[in-house]
Amino acid sequence: MSFLAFAIAAVVLAITPGPGIAYVVARTIAGGRSEGLASCFGTAIGGMLHVFAAALGLSLVVAQSAVAFNLVKYFGAAYLVYLGIRLLLRKGQALTVEPLPSQGVRRALFEGITVEALNVKTALFFLAFLPQFVSLSEPLVLQLVLLGSICVALNTLVDVIAVFAAHRLLKSGAARAARARLLTRLSGVTMLGLGAYLALARREA
Repeated sequence: MSFLAFAIAAVVLAITPGPGIAYVVARTIAGGRSEGLASCFGTAIGGMLHVFAAALGLSLVVAQSAVAFNLVKYFGAAYLVYLGIRLLLRKGQALTVEPLPSQGVRRALFEGITVEALNVKTALFFLAFLPQFVSLSEPLVLQLVLLGSICVALNTLVDVIAVFAAHRLLKSGAARAARARLLTRLSGVTMLGLGAYLALARREA
């Protein structure tokens, strides 16, 4: 699959408002910009743990059977379709920021790592998303780590921007809510279309 398709999907998914952005904004409100940035880097480390786990697990699957890996890709494409449908059916709502107590930079960093490392949805997403863009004729682990790292970097970049613009994200208003709904719909369409395309595309080794 083309790197361009991966890049477009990764960017759209990174900018879609969700729990990750709400978390770093809440951490920023509680302890200021330093805690917000620490939580961003913490979630980035937690995300990379999922990337390495996915790379290791999928490489073990390939070692057993290339057919099994293609089955993983089909199930992954179906999961992306499911996520797209869920996003499209989600009712429009403002970004919910739960109040958090100030904890200090170090604790914010470790909490960010823990929160993301224990996020089962992140693990499922990487297992579904990353295999769609790799080739079995090239070193698998390197491809998975590279693509996963790009996803984590994009998500972290958006989180950092959210920290610096927390006051804007907290402002209420129909225009901001409309933008959030538009991004959610765009992400849903991207996931649905990508999953359907990948499920129907000819599988290559």
